[in-house]
Amino acid sequence: MITISLCMIVKNEEKVLKRCLDSLSDIMDEIIIVDTGSTDKTKEIAHLYTDKVYDYEWSDDFSAARNYSFSKATMDYIYVADADEVIDDKNRERFIQLKEILLPEIEIVQMLYCNQLEYGTTYNFDEEYRPKLYKRLRTFIWEEPLHEAVRLEPIIYDSDIRIEHKPLDSHAGRDFSIFFKMERKGLRISKKLHTMYAKELFIAGEYEDFVSAIPIFEKTMIDESRSLDEVKEAACVLARAYRLLGREKEFFKNTLKEVASNPSSEICYELGEFYVSEEDYLEAVLWYYNAAYESSSILNIHCGGDWALERLAFCYEKLGNYEQAKAFQKRKEEWEVS
Repeated sequence: MITISLCMIVKNEEKVLKRCLDSLSDIMDEIIIVDTGSTDKTKEIAHLYTDKVYDYEWSDDFSAARNYSFSKATMDYIYVADADEVIDDKNRERFIQLKEILLPEIEIVQMLYCNQLEYGTTYNFDEEYRPKLYKRLRTFIWEEPLHEAVRLEPIIYDSDIRIEHKPLDSHAGRDFSIFFKMERKGLRISKKLHTMYAKELFIAGEYEDFVSAIPIFEKTMIDESRSLDEVKEAACVLARAYRLLGREKEFFKNTLKEVASNPSSEICYELGEFYVSEEDYLEAVLWYYNAAYESSSILNIHCGGDWALERLAFCYEKLGNYEQAKAFQKRKEEWEVS
């Protein structure tokens, strides 16, 4: 049977930490909790489960904190959990069985991460496989009888274990703060983080968040090293930001460039929102229809799905076409994430 170190980084998680540890503690052979500055009873709760509780000075870098937690692990495998996760009894049994039968050549075990649409700020699907269990020490193996080479790709196993994500509040504000600090420090936002930032804005951003993001995404529009995907993400963010600020000239300059090529559902949706604000419901119908049926979402799937359908129903009701309004409301209610 393998042994497992649980590695967690936490801060002010007194409301959820016990729930998480109760579901995991008897499965783990070692529990390592790295605290990044809690001012509540998080550390006190952690000490009920382990004496391996460490302080770590927070530097707006989750990877650095996780690397520190990994450095303390001593077991065969490392399991990574956030305090707002929980595993139910059925999946606890699956985890125990996995621990008993896992082959030593497996280097990463993926598990299904659930409840993302209800609580998430960056995802457009309700569940996905995520790497959660890692072999602590990796062995490199040579392959092929000639022209031999070391296998670099890890051996990954997709398990049937389901993890419930149950946060009590959104982490978007924290994330936006880190993005903004990166910009002020002159740090380049990677392609991955650029996408995550844009998605998080479209899914969970408030007025102030979009205003703060304008300089960052305006830079993307003139940065020749950015990919076409990043430019399209920036165009979506700027479209909403300019609309919220009432900067019509910049709004249309930005959106029309997208319409001339291959507009996303988000761009079409923003045009619909503009025309609703002008009470031009017939024109809004055109753009909401394009959002729902003639384009694809790149940041928030709802812009090309139930949100667009609901706005179509709203516009047709304003136009006095109650039959169409009822039809689109029905489609909205039947819509599901594919």
